[in-house]
Amino acid sequence: PHIERGNVVFAGVDYEAIMHEVEKEADVLLWDGGNNDIPFYQTDLYITMADPHRPGHEMAYYPGEVNVRAADVVILNKCDTAKPEFVEQVRQNIMKLNPKASVILADSPMSADKPELIRGRRVLVVEDGPTLTHGEMGYGAGLLAARQYGAGEIIDPRPFAVGSLKDTFEKWAHLGPVLPAMGYSEKQCDELRQTIAASKAEAVVIGTPIDLGAVIEIGLPSTRIRYELEEKSGPTLTELLQPIIDKARKPVTSR
Repeated sequence: PHIERGNVVFAGVDYEAIMHEVEKEADVLLWDGGNNDIPFYQTDLYITMADPHRPGHEMAYYPGEVNVRAADVVILNKCDTAKPEFVEQVRQNIMKLNPKASVILADSPMSADKPELIRGRRVLVVEDGPTLTHGEMGYGAGLLAARQYGAGEIIDPRPFAVGSLKDTFEKWAHLGPVLPAMGYSEKQCDELRQTIAASKAEAVVIGTPIDLGAVIEIGLPSTRIRYELEEKSGPTLTELLQPIIDKARKPVTSR
């Protein structure tokens, strides 16, 4: 989403060098560590996302638990699609780990750029591979959206999987009726393309963070799923971020 929205993005492995470059460009720096990182500098506001579709993960894995313990704010999102008891379980776990953190409950409303391709049709759902495999999710936003928009049939890709994708289904037995995009090397893209074509789907529902159509020629009608953040309760991000923005706007005076 950063690229699509025109945000300036810095990336690399020398975080000190990155910091110096960012300071030339911006007043406020957002470190986006994804789901497998912790910030490499001291933050003014530490925000952690928690997923109620995976209750207990916030206490069971590194760096997830570290991020919850260190957070100033924990956003418990996807409340609209997760089971209420899972939402409450994760909320209670957050308070046990970090009772001083502000907790924001939020929905994650989904949208499809071409919803007419889903309703009543036989669809194949492609999801983010790492989320499904070592992330231990049997499904992702693509499957939830396919059901939300009334797919006539969701095709199980297992009978059509080729190469390493066939191995993926054998190794990760918990996977639902979704096709994991495990990577984007030439070989992986070719296997993904072959599997999609063999499914004979009427449409492909893409739940990957990356625009899959920019990486491979899908060959079938496709629609991309996105989701946003809709705060429900607790302090708003605007309220929490405003002091940081105000501080950044103040001129630095020399002593």
